[in-house]
Amino acid sequence: MTRTEERAEDTCPLVHQCRLPLPTSTVNHLPDVLRRHLKAIRSRWRILPPGRIAVIVLAVLRHDQRLADMAGGNNVSESTVRRWRDELIGLLAAQAPRLDRAVNEVAERGGEVVLIDGTLIPTQRRTGRADRRNYSGTHRRHGLHFLVLTDERGCLIWISAARPGRTHDITAARHEHSLDHLRAAGLGALADLGFRGLDNDVLDPVIVAGHTATRAHKPTPGQKDANRVLATGRAPVEHGFAHLKNWRTVTKLRTNPDRDTHFLRALLVLTSLEVNH
Repeated sequence: MTRTEERAEDTCPLVHQCRLPLPTSTVNHLPDVLRRHLKAIRSRWRILPPGRIAVIVLAVLRHDQRLADMAGGNNVSESTVRRWRDELIGLLAAQAPRLDRAVNEVAERGGEVVLIDGTLIPTQRRTGRADRRNYSGTHRRHGLHFLVLTDERGCLIWISAARPGRTHDITAARHEHSLDHLRAAGLGALADLGFRGLDNDVLDPVIVAGHTATRAHKPTPGQKDANRVLATGRAPVEHGFAHLKNWRTVTKLRTNPDRDTHFLRALLVLTSLEVNH
């Protein structure tokens, strides 16, 4: 059998337009970041101008467009689009706030509480024993676990490092020293029952996780009312997840596992630009 790269006579490549529903501030931010980077490394040449590169990368992230499709529509190679994507992701991730600075900024604005929660981002199932730790028994799928903090309105303010899917919320919070940073900033945090046991300070708790029921102990009417109030206060954290998952590329991560943390933090910066424009 002979392989050929020639197309059939009745076929031709087609290019279609696609709407990119993003505010102007987000679209303008990426070219500015890239121009400053090119000036810093004294490399002012690219095959396309920074504005076009930014639109291509945003289309890949927002609509989960395949790299080969975007490359063919812009007359560049797939490896070039991948290099642009990784370059801009690294530049954006460097702008993501650290946990201590994020909580201090909330405290300086007069905030009293933040919302904390964890979620799973699905990934491709990779071969090998090392991928077993990425399987989440709770969600029954492979993925990466990460924590987020939002303010009282549900606006994302911080995202943790990506960890294997089997990681528990408490384990991730302890690795990030979340309790120490919140206590130092004088903030409280509303959490779900998955964070029970993280803060054992009865007199001055920082993490409020509600009351749980056991076979030997059922919640009292007062505890049930407290759980309902806590659930109402925690509801905006789901808005933060929804804003983040508007970037369809997180429906299933296909990036290099070593760069997943940078990838998620870059999306945090883009989400903040979009929500707060």
